Amino acid sequence: MGRTALEIGANTFQFFTRNPRGGRAKPFDPEDAAALAALMREHSFAPLLAHAPYALNACAADSRVREFAYLVMSEDLETLERLPGNMYVFHPGSHVGQGSGEGIRLIADMLNRILRPEQSTSVLLETMAGRGTEVGGVFEELAQILDRVDASGKMGVCLDTCHIYAAGYDIVNDLDGVLRRFDETVGMVRLRAVHLNDSMTPFGSRKDRHARIGEGFIGAEALVRLINHPELRHMPFFLETPNEPAGYAAEITALRSAYRK
Repeated sequence: MGRTALEIGANTFQFFTRNPRGGRAKPFDPEDAAALAALMREHSFAPLLAHAPYALNACAADSRVREFAYLVMSEDLETLERLPGNMYVFHPGSHVGQGSGEGIRLIADMLNRILRPEQSTSVLLETMAGRGTEVGGVFEELAQILDRVDASGKMGVCLDTCHIYAAGYDIVNDLDGVLRRFDETVGMVRLRAVHLNDSMTPFGSRKDRHARIGEGFIGAEALVRLINHPELRHMPFFLETPNEPAGYAAEITALRSAYRK
């Protein structure tokens, strides 16, 4: 994947630790990991972002579902320590009628079981669109999770542009205001990565539907302002647009040309 990233003009990439819907991870290959680490050093890569499976729900009502999330995340983080210094992002989950307060408690409790003081991998909560009973559709819920985690220095947030726009944060007309609210609620120091996506659905839709850059309701102009914003311009950006490698390459080329150095 490292060489593919270079071929399309990227200097980092996101990958799933296993099938996005769950299942067993592939066996760890030390030689492949060593080759990737060497390539990253040679080409000055930003930290990589590993994505947990979508199937995980750390705040499910069913204890067996929560235990599955615990086991998968524990295994993923143990594996990632063999390629140190990178990041791991997960969707906080859905409280499925238990209430957001109980969902927040369950997520934080799981993280307190998993996180270790000596780990080098940063674990990121992803901002969500707020559909149904999702936790993380408002900044306050992310802040409450982080405040309950003992090893909070190992934690951070990944901001997803499609998700927060759909959740009702107007990054098109009031990016400064959205970032100010994030800072006041969560703290900009906790923002570690950005999922850069357009949105197939309009502002406040609470629907998670990613679009290619410039083909959605956010638009290329707003996303260019975002990547050049003083508070964000040095963040690692990860595309999650519905694309093939050639499409990603075109988006990267266009975004790099619009990035003010």
